[in-house]
Amino acid sequence: MRVIHGTTEFGLENSGKKDGENYGSKSGNKDGFPKSAVAFGKFDGIHLGHQKLLRCILERKKQGLLAVVFTFDPPPSTFFGNGTEKELMTAAEKRAAFEKMGVDVLVEFPLTPETAATAPEDFITGLLQEKLHTAYLAAGADVSFGSRGAGNAALLHAMAGKCGFEVHIIDKVCYNGKVVSSTGVRQEVERGRMEEAACLLGAPYGIWGTVMHGNRFGRTIGMPTVNLLPPGNKLLPPNGVYYSRVFLEGREWQGITNIGCKPTVSNDGRMGVETYIYDFEREIYGMEIGVSLLGFKRPEMKFHGKNELKEQMARDIAQGRRYHGLQGLEKN
Repeated sequence: MRVIHGTTEFGLENSGKKDGENYGSKSGNKDGFPKSAVAFGKFDGIHLGHQKLLRCILERKKQGLLAVVFTFDPPPSTFFGNGTEKELMTAAEKRAAFEKMGVDVLVEFPLTPETAATAPEDFITGLLQEKLHTAYLAAGADVSFGSRGAGNAALLHAMAGKCGFEVHIIDKVCYNGKVVSSTGVRQEVERGRMEEAACLLGAPYGIWGTVMHGNRFGRTIGMPTVNLLPPGNKLLPPNGVYYSRVFLEGREWQGITNIGCKPTVSNDGRMGVETYIYDFEREIYGMEIGVSLLGFKRPEMKFHGKNELKEQMARDIAQGRRYHGLQGLEKN
C-alpha cells in the first residue's frame, strides 16, 4: 500500500506503481494514473460505519479502480479542537489495518491553516478530480471538507457530473438503535466496556506496538510478561486488568493484560500495556505484536508488597485461563 503524507509529498503520479508497471486502458488519463474509487472520511477507529464505506471502494477495485482512502492528518477533531483528544487508532495502526483490508493508496491529507482554508470547490476539482482521478466517491451523510467545513454531500452531488465521478452517500450504520460513531466507541473504551466497544468496531479494541524491555519482575516470579509503551495520543481504557488476545507473526495466543503504571513495582507513573501470554515462552523483544482487549477483569491496584502482587497475579492468570477455556491444557 502506498501512503501519501505531507504537503510536499501530495503528488500521486507514481503512487503505487512499480517500474515498468502499466495500469492498463481503464485509467483513461494522460499521465497513466488509474481512475480511483475513493472512501472519504476521518476514519478514527474504523468502526462499522467506516467499514461500510471501505466495502464500497473494495467492490469497485474488483472492477479495475484503484482503492483509495482519503483522510486527514492530524484528525480534524485535533486540529480544530484543543489538541487533547486521544485517538482510537494511531497512524501506524490505521496504515496496517487499511493495508490488510486491501486498500491500494492511503492519503493522509495534511491539515494546516493553509490547507484548511481551501475552498470546497477547489478541494473537489484540485484534489479529487485532478490528483486522484476519482471515478467513484463514497462518503458518509455528514461529510464535510474545505474552508469552514462548507463542503458537504450536496456540493459533491452538484459537482460530480461536471467532474466525472459518481457519488455514493452512505447511510449511517446503527447498532441497538443507536448510530455507530467514533464518539460512541470512544465512550465505551473510556468506560472499560470492551465488549460493547467490540460490537461497534466489529472486532475487539486493539493496541499495537513493539515489545519493549520492562522491569522483568514477572520473569523473576515465573510469570514472564511482554510490554508495550503506546504513544501518548493513543486512547487507553481505565487502568486495570483485562482478558486479552495477542497477535504475533500471523498467529494468536490468549493472554491477560494490565493497563496502567504498575504502582507496586514502579513509581515513574509511565503508562504501559503488560501482557502475560498463556503457554508462550519465546523472547520477542523488538518484535511487533497486537493486543486485543476482550473484557475488563478488575481495576489496577497498589499492593502492600511484591508477595501480595505475586499472589494476585497468580489468581488473575488462573481466572484468565478459565475465561479462555484453557483449563487442563499443557504448555506447548
